[in-house]
Amino acid sequence: MRRYHVTTFGCQMNAHDSERIKGLLEDLGLGEAPTSEEADVVVFNTCTIREKPDTKLAAYLGEAAASKRRDPSKVIAVGGCYAEAQQERLFNLYPDVDVAFGPGSIAHLGDWLGAGGVGVARGRFGLDDRAFAAELPQHGERTHQAWVQVSMGCNSTCSYCIVPSVRGREQSRRPGDILAEVTNLAATGVREITLLGQNVNSWGRDLLPDIHTEFGELLRACDEVDGIERIRFTSPHPKDFREPVIAAMAECSAVCEQIHLPLQSGSSRVLKAMRRTYDRDRYIALAHKLRDRIPDVALGTDIIVGFPGETDADFEETLAVVAEVGFESAFTFVYSPRSGTDAAVMDDQVPHELKIERMERLVELTQSIAKAKNEARIGRIEEVLVEGPSRTDETQLRGRTRRNTTVNFTGTAASGTLVDVSIESATSTTLRGRRVTADNDGVITGTTGRSGRL
Repeated sequence: MRRYHVTTFGCQMNAHDSERIKGLLEDLGLGEAPTSEEADVVVFNTCTIREKPDTKLAAYLGEAAASKRRDPSKVIAVGGCYAEAQQERLFNLYPDVDVAFGPGSIAHLGDWLGAGGVGVARGRFGLDDRAFAAELPQHGERTHQAWVQVSMGCNSTCSYCIVPSVRGREQSRRPGDILAEVTNLAATGVREITLLGQNVNSWGRDLLPDIHTEFGELLRACDEVDGIERIRFTSPHPKDFREPVIAAMAECSAVCEQIHLPLQSGSSRVLKAMRRTYDRDRYIALAHKLRDRIPDVALGTDIIVGFPGETDADFEETLAVVAEVGFESAFTFVYSPRSGTDAAVMDDQVPHELKIERMERLVELTQSIAKAKNEARIGRIEEVLVEGPSRTDETQLRGRTRRNTTVNFTGTAASGTLVDVSIESATSTTLRGRRVTADNDGVITGTTGRSGRL
């Protein structure tokens, strides 16, 4: 049997796409190889939102090319956003690449490779015939959790972002197709789903006039599927976080108390240059509204440091918003110009050294807030969905709370089960505790023999 290996860069959408790429290749009769060196077909599913993935890809492709010189029958395929951005130029940059395809053209990968990965045709497909990756066979990486694609593409015009040019205009999947997938996943034992879209909470608007719906209705429909106990979604845009979505989150038992709400900057002036279509006051008001309406909600965010023209005063405003909102988690990025975006040619590019200095201050603040938030959970009983052994200590288990915090804990439980864990310590990124059980009188008994009361 010929074998494949897929390396994934970037976001959750790419992780979902890679599961579909694997499913497609297995449908062609290929098996999965543990390393790219052992594979007959090597696939890189790429990201080009920031500079670092591009640099890593170059190194990986260099290793694959060396392997191909030792075995000329090896096939190298590059998919995802970087492939779409480079198009035919990719073959000049990396002559050993056999196949390139954009994120909307995964379904055509099989046409190129043929049965068993033979008969390779050199070329690429673009955005002109996009298809949802969700329609392809799936290779589920986890038996109890699954990505569910609800849309692809984006209609926003953020000045720093290349997504609309590489993933196209926003296109929503029909609600019946989404619910059929969720129902099928539940029947296979999936307990937690994450709804995916570049701007997930604007889902459904392009279905008009044939279908009148919105994202809040989709959350409610998924909440009614038997067997689905946790629902997450990513990534929403603050401008589209409207009342029906907030109400659905507050009222649906399966929708988790966790929201990833990208801020990008705390300066209204910078937000305007980014074309984010909200200002700092609107963002702060939304964050407070979400905390008021959804008890115990955990807010995460994305922040870009060193956007062109960002002054010391602008950065201080970002720090102030971070301190006021109090994010439980934050992905922080040094701005890197992306060719083809308006921000790449803006004046007043911030020196790299200053970006790094600001980043260090931001990371220190976000980590201190996250640590304090996690320490506030000590002494609580958290519901944890078990994912498997701890990555750092095989004698412990690992899972996630409804608020999406990683928990390492002692005790026994099968992957995919929901257990109660008493939290005993915390860092800025994880909680640590022990599994507890309740007897008929409501007494909590820990695996170490200690007990408490609900």
